[in-house]
Formats: sequence, C-alpha cells, structure tokens
Amino acid sequence: MTETHTVDTIIVGAGVTGLTAARRLTEAGQDVLVLEARDRVGGRLRTETHDGAHFEIGGQWVSPDQTALIEMVEELGLETYSRFREGESLYIAADRTARRFTGEVLPVSEQTNAEIDRLIDILDKLSADMDPDRPWAHPLAAELDQVTFGQWLEAQTDDVEARDNIALYIGPAMITKPVWSFSALTAVLMCASAGSFTHLVDADFILDKRVVGGLSSVPAALASGLAGKVRLNADVTHVCQDDNCVVVTVDGEDIAAAHVILALPPTHVRRIRIAPDLPWEHRSGREHQSFGLVIKVQAEYATPFWRESGLSGTGFGPYELVHEVYDNTWASGAGEDGGMLVAFVSGLHADEVGRLPEDERRSRILEGLATYFGERALHPRVYKESDWQHQELTGGAYATSFDVGSMTRYGHTLREPVGRIHFGSSDVAGLGFQHVDGAVRMGSLLARTILEGDHA
Repeated sequence: MTETHTVDTIIVGAGVTGLTAARRLTEAGQDVLVLEARDRVGGRLRTETHDGAHFEIGGQWVSPDQTALIEMVEELGLETYSRFREGESLYIAADRTARRFTGEVLPVSEQTNAEIDRLIDILDKLSADMDPDRPWAHPLAAELDQVTFGQWLEAQTDDVEARDNIALYIGPAMITKPVWSFSALTAVLMCASAGSFTHLVDADFILDKRVVGGLSSVPAALASGLAGKVRLNADVTHVCQDDNCVVVTVDGEDIAAAHVILALPPTHVRRIRIAPDLPWEHRSGREHQSFGLVIKVQAEYATPFWRESGLSGTGFGPYELVHEVYDNTWASGAGEDGGMLVAFVSGLHADEVGRLPEDERRSRILEGLATYFGERALHPRVYKESDWQHQELTGGAYATSFDVGSMTRYGHTLREPVGRIHFGSSDVAGLGFQHVDGAVRMGSLLARTILEGDHA
C-alpha cells in the first residue's frame, strides 16, 4: 500500500456520530481526519432559510431521556427552549371529525382507551426485558422477530381503533414504514430505545425541547471545534486494510490510518469498495436493512392562528394522510415572526403523494392540515417539504431498520469492527436508536473502542 500521508484515525461521515467520535479522539490526542461526501456537515440534520423563514429539515427535538445529547448541547454551550404545548390537542377519528382533548387520554370510547392502556402496558413490559444494545437477546426475540408488528397487534386485540393508534406511534411516527413490513421485535426495540413505550406516546415528553438556532447547531459546533480536520466534498470510494494499516481512497488520493470509522447508515456502507471483502454476515445484514420514508412538512403562517381558539397545534390522525402535526413556531426572541406547523406523512401515504406533481402534493397535504385546523391552514406564507428520499447520500428517514426475521439473524454484526474498520450511526444505536442522542452515544462508543484497543 502507498499513501500520501498518515493520520491516526480517518472518519467517513460528518454527521453527529462521526463528529462526536472525532471530537473525543482529538481530545485524547489523536490526529484525525473527517471525510464528508456532502458539501456540508450534519448528515440528517439541516436548517434552511426560505423566503425569510427558517426550517429544520431533519431532526429537531430533545427529550429528557436523551441524556447524551443533552450533555453534548451543554458542552457545546448551546441553549434549548420548550416546545409550545398550551391548549387542547386534536384527534381525527375514522369519521374524520376533529375532537378536542387534553392530556394523553384520546377522545375515544372507554373500551378503546382501556385496550390502548393494556397494549401500552404489554409493550412497556416487553421493552423492560430488552437490552436495547442487544435486542436479539430478548427472551422472546425469536418469536417477536418472526411476526410483523401488524400481525402481533391483531393477535393482541380485536379493537381496531386501539391497535391503529398503537400502530401509529411506532409505524408511521417512528419507523416510518407500514406495520406489516417490520417485526414486533423492531417495535419493542423502538420502545426500549426511548426507555418505554409510555415515553413514545407522550408527546410532551418525546418532543420536549428544541435547540436555539436548530438542532443542526450541534454538528456545526462540533465541526467548528475540529478546524482543519473536516474535509467536505470528499466522497470515499475505497477502503483497503492489511495487518499494518488501513488506506482510504478519496478523490484519487490515498490516506493511511491505524483505524477507519465508517460513520454511515448500514445501507450506505456498500457504496464503498472494501478490501478484503467484508464477511458475508456483514454484507447480508446490511442488505436486510432499509430506510423508512417520511415527508416532513412545515407551513409558516402570518400568526399561530390555532392558538386563538385554544389549540396547542398538536394533532393525531391514525386514518389521515397527515398522521401527526405540532406547533413548530420558533422561540420568542429567536429572530422569527409568525407561526409554524410541522406535519408528517409517512409510509404508504408518503409513497402515494410522493408520486404526485409538486403542486398537487402540496394541495393534498395542506388539505390534510385543514382537516385539523380549518381553511386558514390552506394558505401558508411559506411551505417547505423535506427531501431526504431524493438524496442518494441519505435515501430516506428517519433511520434504517431490519426486515422481518433479520434482526435475530444479523443484528449483532452491524456494530462489529472488521479488523481496523469500525462501524456506527444512530441506525445501530441502542438507547437513542434513530435519534441524535443515539448518534452522540455511538460516536463516543466508537472513540472509546479505538482508544481502549490502542492501549490494550
């Protein structure tokens, strides 16, 4: 192998995982280099300005259980503020009527609410028995991985509305796939990664705070502290290792290191030619992972008009094109005027409207918002959709997950290093799975693994 220069560790990917690893390794005295194929840092975090309004295109919320992210925000000197949640929420039933409610108890029949509570309790107990770092070791892992979450729900209750609401919180809202396309074990992992299913169904908990300036301020601040160590527009094509070092090829240049971290979603590892070939289990495991699909929509209005009628801006509709919506108005004093709603369209609904011309898709989604908030929702000043599914370097959102039966077969491989090559991203996190908290945890873990290995 020949190379132009050598560093201690090369990190491929300047998302939060890669930048956190780089920060921790640099603090320990290592010479690191971060290579990012995009023209920016941040991965699935991005803040954009359109017609004077600011939009967080990717992840944006911080919940109390996300302690690694909270500590990183504090470490970087960033500030947070609480999401607006005053007033009544809305629930759109199968008859398409908007029902007001407060708290976490949905305005459905007593029988349905009792079934919802019972299902929450079952999922809480299943997740309590899971180590989110080793979901395949759950006592019921084989059984849960062999059935879809949809099948599991049908086996638990005949109450259609109860199971459709439970499905909403994990399928459309989190995994962003139809409930018949991922296993019940994946659903339990989603619960365990947040501490419990109870946390996931509590919007005031899971969507607690936002970062002033946007959550993309985290990777921006991390990169700022790595001056000269982050190279953008650097698309790695080859990684080749032997007993002595590993060599990365980028833009025709070979760079050697003792270790390489591929801080990429599992699906994206195969974009890089790796020699010698990865073991077959590693290749197969990544081939059984795929991204979900969600269109995140933000509509900015002259005023947060929903507050005038005592609404919080929060709404849920398990049968609606727009399955959830929240007040997304920036904090007072953050340089923003007006009011903003954020809404989500995922899974099959995202497939459907994603095929439509842009104007027609916008009309359909705004009509969905009007189901919650009336005609005024049809006329935003600025309208912005996320575009992750159109980007090769992302490919979907929020994260990758296994197809049915594959977590117990291949889950253990996705974090395993292969020689001098290490892997990690929020997609393979335990706690904080698919969240920025998981990315921080994985970056810190990867750094510790390398440092402890070098001093073994």
